[in-house]
Amino acid sequence: MPDCDFSDAEWDALMIPIGIAFFVKQNGAITAYYPSPAGPVESLLSLEAWSEIVARSPELDLLQSETEALLVNRAAHESFVLPIDECYRLVGLMRAHWKGLSGGAEVWREIQLFFGEMKNRAGVSDHNA
Repeated sequence: MPDCDFSDAEWDALMIPIGIAFFVKQNGAITAYYPSPAGPVESLLSLEAWSEIVARSPELDLLQSETEALLVNRAAHESFVLPIDECYRLVGLMRAHWKGLSGGAEVWREIQLFFGEMKNRAGVSDHNA
């Protein structure tokens, strides 16, 4: 989703403390999760902040409830709509490879490989990103 780039103000309004998160429709509302070494962490969203983002990118309102997610990697300005199980696979990678306080080089390499795989599946090359 190349047009789904969150501004700093939008991201801050969503109250997500890290740059990777996934958004899921559940029971008619949107819920945000971010991966951590302890598993997925739920972040309470401001409905007003999310509504403003959907107004700019109305395709986000079409997410399939509880089966699809919007996965955002702010550092790389990447976002993907994908099956929810892929987001939980990312959480698993983080849990399996995290070392120390900052995660270590191995976990960040695994995360980079994961997002590379998502770009390949979406047909996006590094030249087009």
